[in-house]
Amino acid sequence: MINIPKGTKDTLPQDSYKWQYVESTVRRIANYFGFREIRTPTFEYTELFLRGVGESTDIVDKEMYTFNDKGNRSISLRPEGTAGVARSYIENSLENNGLPVKMYYIGPAFRYERPQSGRLREHHQFGAELYGSPTPYADAQIISMAKMVLDTLGLQDVTLNINSIGCPKCRPNFDKAVRSYFETHIDSMCEVCKERLVKNPLRILDCKVPSCATIAEKAPSPADFLCDECASHQSQLINLLTDSNLEFKVNRHIVRGLDYYTKTVFEFVSTLIGAQGTVCGGGRYDNLTASLGGKNTPAVGFGMGLERLLMVLAASNKFTGNPPAPELFIISTNDNITKYAFRIAKKLRDLGISVETDLMNRSLKAQLKCANKINAKYVIVLGDDEMTTNVVKLKNMQTGEEISLSLADIPCEMRSLLNSHF
Repeated sequence: MINIPKGTKDTLPQDSYKWQYVESTVRRIANYFGFREIRTPTFEYTELFLRGVGESTDIVDKEMYTFNDKGNRSISLRPEGTAGVARSYIENSLENNGLPVKMYYIGPAFRYERPQSGRLREHHQFGAELYGSPTPYADAQIISMAKMVLDTLGLQDVTLNINSIGCPKCRPNFDKAVRSYFETHIDSMCEVCKERLVKNPLRILDCKVPSCATIAEKAPSPADFLCDECASHQSQLINLLTDSNLEFKVNRHIVRGLDYYTKTVFEFVSTLIGAQGTVCGGGRYDNLTASLGGKNTPAVGFGMGLERLLMVLAASNKFTGNPPAPELFIISTNDNITKYAFRIAKKLRDLGISVETDLMNRSLKAQLKCANKINAKYVIVLGDDEMTTNVVKLKNMQTGEEISLSLADIPCEMRSLLNSHF
């Protein structure tokens, strides 16, 4: 038997409705805010992620699925969505459609890392990107959109953390201070962070190893090095969130794990799923398009892991979606009647009514059991007596109530009854 690859997961038919519910919810809310869907390739040229995400990040350095295609070009499966959206924004001159450009995406991302709860090698993200606005109003709108998604889905015990990591003008002084601080603690740091100290010391602040996390608690904060522009931007954002009654806390050590971030960074964190508690992360990346060869365009956005959203929903018992169920199950008692049931089912489906019929030659009792198991809303039994009298009984499986219907009028009567919620 061939098993599923490590770090991947099947979404089974009995669970797919949960994904559909979450996806339909995020699409609806994206529409509220004027965002339209963009679909980019699952794989891109590796250079895109080297230049966009950053060569010194864990994602690029250790976690990407990279290979050479038959043309000997280096290709990588996308590890996140923002770089591909930025490439598409530049390549398709989307700014010509007018600014701001608001886009969202839903799709898989791939990272080769140790599989654990809430962290898979193939996972799925919902993300939103807003291009063109440098103002904190854009940051506030993106954060408000993410919050509305979480609230609508019913997530509780989720905390919004925000921070500013500065810009190219003020970041160098912070980077220098961070490097100097961690150099004095190098003997107590994990091996990965010792490498980060050389390549990108900012990443040490994001380390989850307890010894490094303890050291990082007293590390310099980017807030202590912000230039006037960055400090003003953060102050205005704080005022906007406060005025909107959107609860948050300033976490001076949030830096996020990607090199393209500038100024605002934020995370929504849940206490219900252990160490992998971040269900949404994002921020501003004003220099990303320029680093990819495009015009310098301010941008802000976020990404949500759908698997983690579903984990939090399961942990909080707040899932409100419903599994799909047929509106009618037609039970037939012999082969000739099954053929007639098949014709009735087609007429009903043509009217937009979901119908199940028996395909397994089961007994009457077994078909009733099946109808109950799949939560059919109504049941009709077709037997010799019903075919002779041209009258059937429609049973409401929830209430047990029955009404008589003319056999020939089943399609029209069913549509009328369903519309009136019999």
